[in-house]
Amino acid sequence: MKNVIAFLVLLIVNFCFAQNKFDQKEAEKFQKTINGEYADPKTSPLMEEDLKTFKTLDFYPINSKYFVNAKFEKAKNEKVFEMKTTGTRTPKYIKYGTLYFTIDGVELKLNVYRNIELSKTKEYKDHLFLPFSDLTSGKESYIGGRYIDLKIPKGNTLAVDFNQAYNPYCAYNHKYSCPLVPLENDLNVEIKAGVKTFH
Repeated sequence: MKNVIAFLVLLIVNFCFAQNKFDQKEAEKFQKTINGEYADPKTSPLMEEDLKTFKTLDFYPINSKYFVNAKFEKAKNEKVFEMKTTGTRTPKYIKYGTLYFTIDGVELKLNVYRNIELSKTKEYKDHLFLPFSDLTSGKESYIGGRYIDLKIPKGNTLAVDFNQAYNPYCAYNHKYSCPLVPLENDLNVEIKAGVKTFH
């Protein structure tokens, strides 16, 4: 019986650990999915003339260095605020927590946010929004920064794969209004992962 319990504990530990390990296939799946969405006229944010010639988005090479297990600290007593966008829309968000991690020995932190309206829907009830900019922004990556979608963690760590960072829709089409990256989420390092700039 003891052996069975020990084995089950090991299985659970390994499963939890696997969730926090870099998975090349997950990053490849992300690239395939987003390319599929952008190629489909029904789901694509691309302008008509770009859609006609679209083959694939430009990605940085997938790199495990940009997968981090961040320490997650839940925010306390935060107030709902209106996030500025590229348009007149001001969606309501709340700062949900802060992520602490290191890349290339540099200690970094980013805030994660929760969209108040979206969080009322079943599909997005545990969704977290991570907007960020870095030293590639405006050069190799979109000037307005990029986004990563995350889920509320069960514990005090959260796996973040920058290989799955994508551009706001307004990087492709001016008719969209997109949240602007808050100043506190500007990283003083290059994040050479995820989707590059368009054109």
